[in-house]
Amino acid sequence: MARPRDKEQDLVTPSLLLRAYACGIFPMADSADDPTLFWVEPEMRGVIPLGAFHVPRRLARTVRSGRFEIRVDSDFEAVIEACAAPRPGRRATWINEPIRRLYAALFRMGHVHTVEAWREGRLVGGLYGVKLRAAFFGESMFSFERDASKVALVHLVARLKRGGFKLLDAQFITAHLTQFGAVEVPRDDYVEILDDALRVEAEFPGRDVKLSGAEVLETLGEG
Repeated sequence: MARPRDKEQDLVTPSLLLRAYACGIFPMADSADDPTLFWVEPEMRGVIPLGAFHVPRRLARTVRSGRFEIRVDSDFEAVIEACAAPRPGRRATWINEPIRRLYAALFRMGHVHTVEAWREGRLVGGLYGVKLRAAFFGESMFSFERDASKVALVHLVARLKRGGFKLLDAQFITAHLTQFGAVEVPRDDYVEILDDALRVEAEFPGRDVKLSGAEVLETLGEG
């Protein structure tokens, strides 16, 4: 369910954005050129159960191989720029200037984190999302090489499990996410899951925490 557009963009502050997430609401825009935001509260919410996360066998081999160098929180601007970039099958993006500004502010506050896949010194995949107590809200991901964003997601889930997180919100279900065990839950059920996650604190393992592919798979019970 979409909420009315906010014509006064200056009223949407980082603090308001965090309060919206705590209520199960998140912002979107129609396009990168649209200066306005609207609030979304889906009837059915995509969730990736952390305890039932599944790594396909071929992808597990890629994770273990160390093909990609995984970095955390090293280049937020490059990640959101890549997430917003047009690519085959998607000309438009919903990441507009107000969204860039708000999430950059949350990144500086420690409420947004990135997981990045690098190869040969080039950023080739990754994702970013919002951390609020023991909930992590996945916002967007991108991939310029095969499996780069998937490996980043696997590393994200391992870090969330190590940090004591209770919820990984995916907003909407896609075929890309169902292979990992993502499910849809009704809004009322989602609110209960969210409330449980907000009752406790979790610690996101930051850039100083280095995990090998083998360690990541072991954390996920895939070792």
